[in-house]
Amino acid sequence: MKLRGKLHSAAIIMLLMLRVSSVSSITCYLTEYQIGEECCPLCPAGNRVKTDCTEFRSTFCVSCSEETFMDKPNGLKKCTACSVCPAGSGLKVKKPCSRSSDTVCEALEGFFCLELTGSGCSAAQKHKSCKPGQYISTTGSSSSDAECSDCSSGTFSDGSSTSCQPHTQCETL
Repeated sequence: MKLRGKLHSAAIIMLLMLRVSSVSSITCYLTEYQIGEECCPLCPAGNRVKTDCTEFRSTFCVSCSEETFMDKPNGLKKCTACSVCPAGSGLKVKKPCSRSSDTVCEALEGFFCLELTGSGCSAAQKHKSCKPGQYISTTGSSSSDAECSDCSSGTFSDGSSTSCQPHTQCETL
């Protein structure tokens, strides 16, 4: 009789342990997010969660508001603020922000990108200027700086051209 009581107690403890471990091991599909003990459907890109799902209704999603975006399916309550291409930073808008993608910036004419980000640029710098006695040996692009080289003996440049000019030989005139 005592053995039977001990087995019964052990069985109850085992069942409680299984129950506790099964409650904390909820696994949602990749198309779902977890809220408490529920797996709710994700909102599509361009949307956010307004109301989480319950046992009786699905997730209620709303579009991201102006100047915000969400670039992938999610279970978030807030969309992400759109990036800006700040005035005076050497950047301009390549692709404006939409509900499902962030702003993409690119270098202005006369600048090159210092920090590439995915398909855009987050920091730019003005192309270097050559000094008098140098010429622009490599013109700067949107992805690289200009390069300067010294003029050879008997030639000159004010630094703004892509070649050096020969000095005028007064004796020959």
